[in-house]
Amino acid sequence: MELSWLEDFLALAAHKTFSRAAELRNVTQPAFSRRIQSLEAWFGTHLFVRSPHGTELTPAGKFVRIHAEELTRNLHRVRQEALEVASKEASILTIAATHALSFVFFPGWIRGHPLFETLGPLNLISDSMEACEQIMLRGEAEFLLCHYHQDVVTRFDSSQFKSIVVGRDVLVPLCVPDENHKAKWPLPGLSTSPSRFLSYSTQSGLGRILNAVCAKKKALSLDNVFTGQLAVTLLSMARQGHGVAWLPETVAAEDIAAGRLVDPAHGSLSIDVDIRLIRPVHRQSRTAEAFWQAIGDMTASERG
Repeated sequence: MELSWLEDFLALAAHKTFSRAAELRNVTQPAFSRRIQSLEAWFGTHLFVRSPHGTELTPAGKFVRIHAEELTRNLHRVRQEALEVASKEASILTIAATHALSFVFFPGWIRGHPLFETLGPLNLISDSMEACEQIMLRGEAEFLLCHYHQDVVTRFDSSQFKSIVVGRDVLVPLCVPDENHKAKWPLPGLSTSPSRFLSYSTQSGLGRILNAVCAKKKALSLDNVFTGQLAVTLLSMARQGHGVAWLPETVAAEDIAAGRLVDPAHGSLSIDVDIRLIRPVHRQSRTAEAFWQAIGDMTASERG
């Protein structure tokens, strides 16, 4: 049994296709398939049912999944604690953050941390929400910084993870103004002439929030002309006049202030979101615990 086999198993269980799971695990599909077969051979039973449309867990596979996520987290934790006992890498703090927050919010936020000058080595992993979830579930980072909305279900069970609000943001529909200083792509749009829509990919946490909230709002007439994973990519497309995109205010603030982008809904379709820091409930390294305590104290002070 190898730890990487369990991580492969969890990737396939989550994404249900060998090609997508192999891509996320950074291995070729044939090599990934052999590792899944090795895991099934070790358990002595099939864990997946294969079909032309993807894979599904067998009853045995569902049973294994219940324990695999916690097991991988615990193994990574034990390794980290062993390094701490050996005085190796104990002070390194790893934070996973979604792309949208890594670019603008994170630098100012971490510099404002009361222990910033004494934190020691800091490792930032920037990726999509989907990838960051996998990183946290595998125990490869102490913390995750991400956007959060109550209408979106995350993979972090409250019995295994906890979080704290460290900031606020707003998803604002934005597009370029026309020659009359009005939005080039109006909202909610007309059924006879839908507005061009710049959307997020399924790996994006912002896309999940947008889909969940807009499903509850009045009908929008949108023509999806472009899909991207990064908010900065959609920002660039919106600047060039290609359509309307829901962008974090933290990312688009300068364009809004300069009038390069305008809100065609005048605030009626904006989405308020939290910026949360997520961690496992189990005790972590001294450095991680001190960081968490200081964040909690700083947040309480700001509320006061």
